[in-house]
Amino acid sequence: MADSSDILAGLDPEQASAVTAPAGPLCILAGAGTGKTRAITHRIAHRVRSGEVRAGHVLAVTFTARAAAEMRARLGQLGADGVPARTFHSAALRQVRYFAPRLFAGREMPELLDSKARLVGLAATRAGLKTDRAAARDLAGEIEWAKASLVEPDDYAVAAAKALREPPFDAAKVGQVYAHYERIKRAQGVIDFEDMIRAAIWAIEEHEDVAAQIRSQYRHFVVDEYQDVNPMQQRLLDAWLGDRDDVTVVGDASQTIYSFTGASAAYLVGFKRRHPDARVVRLVRDYRSTPQVVGLANAVISRARGDLAKLRLELVGQRKPGPEPTVRVFADEPEEAAAVAARCADLIAAGTPPREIAVLFRVNAQSEVYQEALAEAGVPYVVHDAERFFDRAEIRQAMIALRVATRTAPGQEAALLDVVVQALEGVGWRPDAAPAGGAMRERWEAVAALVTLAEGMPGRSLEEFTEELSRRAALQHVPTVDGVTLSSLHSAKGLEWDAVFLVGLAEGTLPVIHARTPDAVEEERRLLYVGVTRARHTLWLSYAAARSPGGRARRPCRFLPALDPSRPATPAPKGTVAGRVKRVMAVSCRVCGTGLVNGVDRKLGRCSTCPSDLDEELLSRLVDWRARLAGVQKVPPFVIFTDVTLAAIAERRPARREELAVIAGIGPRKLGLYGDDVLALVGGTTVDNLVGVDG
Repeated sequence: MADSSDILAGLDPEQASAVTAPAGPLCILAGAGTGKTRAITHRIAHRVRSGEVRAGHVLAVTFTARAAAEMRARLGQLGADGVPARTFHSAALRQVRYFAPRLFAGREMPELLDSKARLVGLAATRAGLKTDRAAARDLAGEIEWAKASLVEPDDYAVAAAKALREPPFDAAKVGQVYAHYERIKRAQGVIDFEDMIRAAIWAIEEHEDVAAQIRSQYRHFVVDEYQDVNPMQQRLLDAWLGDRDDVTVVGDASQTIYSFTGASAAYLVGFKRRHPDARVVRLVRDYRSTPQVVGLANAVISRARGDLAKLRLELVGQRKPGPEPTVRVFADEPEEAAAVAARCADLIAAGTPPREIAVLFRVNAQSEVYQEALAEAGVPYVVHDAERFFDRAEIRQAMIALRVATRTAPGQEAALLDVVVQALEGVGWRPDAAPAGGAMRERWEAVAALVTLAEGMPGRSLEEFTEELSRRAALQHVPTVDGVTLSSLHSAKGLEWDAVFLVGLAEGTLPVIHARTPDAVEEERRLLYVGVTRARHTLWLSYAAARSPGGRARRPCRFLPALDPSRPATPAPKGTVAGRVKRVMAVSCRVCGTGLVNGVDRKLGRCSTCPSDLDEELLSRLVDWRARLAGVQKVPPFVIFTDVTLAAIAERRPARREELAVIAGIGPRKLGLYGDDVLALVGGTTVDNLVGVDG
């Protein structure tokens, strides 16, 4: 028997208990940031290396290609190569393709649809509906929910009513669209992703020889994110298992946020009932977030109600203390976005990489105002899940250029990085020509991610690099793009950042206005909990008192307990801190005395409507100084000071370091780096007389 004792090194007691649990049903309840992937990969590696199981007899399934790739990489590092780690879809696809000759009377597997959109549009027309792209997308979502829930077209209307669905059209009409969609698919000889999983189920349930072969191959199962399985996926898992019970599931009921797709945490909640002999291990030590963030997360979820609340975990922060989460209130959404963008610029200037910052919102429609604000501030950003990375036009063009380069430059002698950069320069990308911000910067950063990937593959040939890109494209294994992430809360699940901005936390947006049932409201609460637990260190929460200037007043999100004085404080669990948020008080206007909540006004120290005493000549010298210094330091000018900060200096004309330090955006670090120069400029010194601005 091989020694696997090193697998247990560095595990906490709960993780070790999960890793060493005997064969049989095991349920790991893992809170956010508690090391669930570590626990399950170490469990698999422990069993493989101890000789208890063979690597090829294990099947680990999860929900995203990124998570599956991470699991495979970790297993390889632990000496457990050869363990398949796949999504439900990819596992089913491999099995259906392999058994296709037996399942489809000697024919190959039917073509798999990439998108339902075209066929759903055609089906809607046959059902007498006029649809645009958005309506077709909503109809496709309803069909996917029905198929994932094992609901047939004739049963859709009744099932939708029982599930309290709000379909985009009359339920009976949606049922007709669903029926037409299925007929069109059959006539064209194609299948969709749900059909593929159904085919895998059918292959096992209706073909004894197929069932015997699959069950002989896969004997031990691990299911990640078990709170997100839907009825169809659970049926596939049951088919794989047969009458066996060697299955490990890991999940967190408090992170159940996909019920609209058919996902159900009922299987996680009911695991012990289905498997009375199951062991249950709870992971509660949070290694991701500071105790302050953990405390707020506990406070948010502590008021959860319903069946899922029975599995609620009280997290215990393990990191060093950090800043209190802050809640800011703004007059309207444009002001909120401008303040967020300015703070992002400050964080980047202080050394936080843009890729370690995220702005998270409830609905994708909120993204646009933040794109505009970040572009205005010259901050690079990337919109997460707006378009699949490898489907972006600039990435397709870059990959074509790289493939062409493999044919035009055989016998590569130069370093891979140099060859890649040269090929990309041929399609207009330049390593030293990053635009200031906005959509052009987003496109530049996307291509730059390919260059970064090449930088991490020294010694490889260009042909090997393009093969790696093709593999990643097939798996949607996206490289890291260096920009502030803009993402919906749903899309942020499973990700984490050093600094997180949770924005738009107002009633009607979170919880969203159509969350009318108690269960729907509870899911919105869990959505905020997921957002809070994405932050490692810095957490900003904000909302706008009105959607637009002069608009109707709104109330803050009901899930922020510290904002509701009628609610008692939540006691802090042992080892963490109370769920507090620091309310940021407004600065008073130095002209009229009005309280300031707008980020730009706070920096200037006056209302935008009050008269400005800006020293235009001083501002010109400050801008000139910043431009020269940025050239010497080879950084964008905003990294030194933003335009608003320079304007605030030119208005307030500080004479001492203490006066300079109170201007928002000038912290101790910048005061030390640039304070003397700025005070000299305010005192009348010309830029030419300053040392260091010209290198």
